[in-house]
Amino acid sequence: MPYLDAQGFQVFLTHFAHHYAQSLNVLVLDNGSFHTARCLRIPANVVLVPLPPYSPELNPIERLWRALKDRLSRGVFRKLPALRGRVTRLLHSYSPQLLRSLTGYPYFVHAVNGLLL
Repeated sequence: MPYLDAQGFQVFLTHFAHHYAQSLNVLVLDNGSFHTARCLRIPANVVLVPLPPYSPELNPIERLWRALKDRLSRGVFRKLPALRGRVTRLLHSYSPQLLRSLTGYPYFVHAVNGLLL
């Protein structure tokens, strides 16, 4: 998405819910204003779990960003499209297993599974 705002997040939520229509989906969110906008329509098969404010250590995505930044730190990019292309290629190179290992905090997976019982 070109912008990080409530409209873009709504598009994501709608497409995500449609793509995973047969399951209950739990999304962990930081406290970005677009995550809590009153105009959002949360699909029935999506549960939003907000993290406490100022707690990046609890946010599973931070480990993915760290891994991505580590791989990007060895490159020099003269123009934004070159950086964007490299980020895109790196993200596509991550297997589902690697993403789970980076973002699947055991305590969080256990807690979410407890919610679904």
